[in-house]
Amino acid sequence: MRHVIALDVGGTGMKAALVGDDGALLHRARRATGRERGPDAVVAEILDFAAGLRAYGVERYGEAAAAAGIAVPGIVDEERGVAAYAANLGWRDVPLRALLAERLGMPVALGHDVRTGGLAEGRIGAGRGADRFLFVPLGTGIAGAIGLDGRVEAGAHGFAGEIGHIVVRPGGTPCPCGQHGCLERYASASAVSEAWADAAGDPGADAADCAEAVASGDPNAVRVWQDAVDALADGLVTALTLLDPRTLIIGGGLAEAGEVLFQPLRTAVRERVTFQKLPAIVPAALGDTAGCLGAGLLARDLLNHTDRTEVTP
Repeated sequence: MRHVIALDVGGTGMKAALVGDDGALLHRARRATGRERGPDAVVAEILDFAAGLRAYGVERYGEAAAAAGIAVPGIVDEERGVAAYAANLGWRDVPLRALLAERLGMPVALGHDVRTGGLAEGRIGAGRGADRFLFVPLGTGIAGAIGLDGRVEAGAHGFAGEIGHIVVRPGGTPCPCGQHGCLERYASASAVSEAWADAAGDPGADAADCAEAVASGDPNAVRVWQDAVDALADGLVTALTLLDPRTLIIGGGLAEAGEVLFQPLRTAVRERVTFQKLPAIVPAALGDTAGCLGAGLLARDLLNHTDRTEVTP
């Protein structure tokens, strides 16, 4: 059975799967990145994990995977196959595609984690059927994936979609990127957690607790939540003014609040648009499997391109 290896690398853990030609998940696995042992150990763990998946495919299906796709965080040079930088993993300029291809003996595609997750949401998730979409996961930070006709735009230098660093509050909270007032300093899950912990006087309180308090009518929670929603709406309206997406897909931890988030967010965005066409604002459908599924799509795209090249006269 022809299959591919799909690998999604996070800050502390990795998710992987063997994916069949029909998109079915044939086998799933998880493993720690080992980042506490340094960046070289992370790369070694990735290579060993991928090699183990290859071996499983040979044992279970009688043949090695035909290709592999890997999604990683940070700055990614997809064209050169280099993981340029990731603060959480500590690496710089790792030629990950070449290292994996050598270890596995197969073609490898490398992608950015959010763009790869957006690829999956666009093709087989909440954006399926939309020719233009914007995928925005609200997690520790905020990034975005710009979907165009079944692919995701990386930009000229690999930075396309960094919506979290749109300045929504000029002169506001400092951001590690060097600016002040960036969107992710107000509307990410970590920003809401920090604001609610301070408002509630409970260092252990987080964004999920804030959402529960909003649902129960706590006025302090409503204020914190609405501040985040307003900042998010400001950033999203800037993005939709530039990109004109048909569908706006919101994912990540904050989206797990459901209508506690989506009802006020749709209202806030609608109040801010003037001439712009209002997109459908929908929750992501694939959850934390999006990156892994997207990595599988990258690998299958690589095979499809090879197949087309081989049959071209």
